[in-house]
Amino acid sequence: MAYEMFIAIFIAVAILILFISGVAIIQPYEQALWIVLGQYKKRLNPGFNWVFPLISDVIRLDLRTQVLDVPRQEVITKDNSPTNVDAIVYIRVVDPNKAYFEVVNYHVAVLSLAQTTLRSVVGDMELDEILYNRDFINTKLRDILDHSTDAWGVKVEAVEIREVDPVGTVKGAMEEQTSAERKRRAAILLADGQKKAAILQAEGSKQANILNAEGVRQ
Repeated sequence: MAYEMFIAIFIAVAILILFISGVAIIQPYEQALWIVLGQYKKRLNPGFNWVFPLISDVIRLDLRTQVLDVPRQEVITKDNSPTNVDAIVYIRVVDPNKAYFEVVNYHVAVLSLAQTTLRSVVGDMELDEILYNRDFINTKLRDILDHSTDAWGVKVEAVEIREVDPVGTVKGAMEEQTSAERKRRAAILLADGQKKAAILQAEGSKQANILNAEGVRQ
């Protein structure tokens, strides 16, 4: 009797463990792919799900917006100005099946594509265009990347050029130009201040002369 009870308890515990091991809780910001013995079964939605234990794999994909940091790289612009550029890419998985089955690692793939696209777009522009038309570059990069990543089930929501930093003689020339501009503005402010002071002094002298003249008449 004791042996039979032990067997019954053992079987009950084993069944409970198997049941618990088959539970898959999917978070509200996730979707999951259910794979059985290497074959795709179906997509699992947020909430409680149960899959066949031991023979199932549950692949979770985050559907929230993710931020990828495009590393700083040196690019030669159209007017042969070496420039360091980096960017941030905002992406979101819109098709979990494509994001898992069509590309080995969509993060790495998008990042590599962003690097080459950034180099290509910036390389076709002159330095002044890059410095003063960032919004245009951001939009162009987003459109190109979003079109290319559609096959991977990934949407590129935005691209932001974070830094444009010319190197070598170009940077030195820009710093000299900036310094000259600051000096020019300082000279203008000084001249303006002197002009206002002269006007105030003239007004003061004029008022004093008027008062003196009135005193003489009296």
